[in-house]
Amino acid sequence: MLLAEIADFLLQTVSVILGVTLLARAYMTYLGLPARNPLAQFATALTDWLVRPLRRLVRAAGRLDVATLLAALLVAIVFVCLRFLLVGLGVADWPWPAMVLIALIELLRWALYLVLWVTLLHVVLSWVNPHAPIAPAVLMLARPFLAPFQRALPLVGGIDLSPVVVILIVNVMLIVLARSGL
Repeated sequence: MLLAEIADFLLQTVSVILGVTLLARAYMTYLGLPARNPLAQFATALTDWLVRPLRRLVRAAGRLDVATLLAALLVAIVFVCLRFLLVGLGVADWPWPAMVLIALIELLRWALYLVLWVTLLHVVLSWVNPHAPIAPAVLMLARPFLAPFQRALPLVGGIDLSPVVVILIVNVMLIVLARSGL
């Protein structure tokens, strides 16, 4: 039982890192973040082994990096399958019609993690080192999530509270997903 828990933890960790990085890569491409940026270089270096072969099969659709999104979906499906195996469900017992839905819910969870991590990184950088080389890229990634709340919330003592609201909303959504049983 202990080994199964450790295997599940490692599987979740690897899949979350890979899945969030794939979603971040697609998001950075969508926003037009330059490829020479350190964050984009990291995401490319970590995921290119999976995305490059898929680029031969599917093309980008405007600003959407379809190959990267497909790679993220494939990682989610493989993750779900491996978790079913880890729990002890045989292939015959898998809920085949629901597999893609469960994988899509996992993608949503990873997207929420991405929003959370980008927001937290933005907050830390803005307080610790606002002139760091990755700070403009992090701001570019965080701005679409923070902007609606920045317009609605006034500064309190010169402090922007929009990251707090975004973090609270994301955590509530993660709790709802966890309680959904999927």
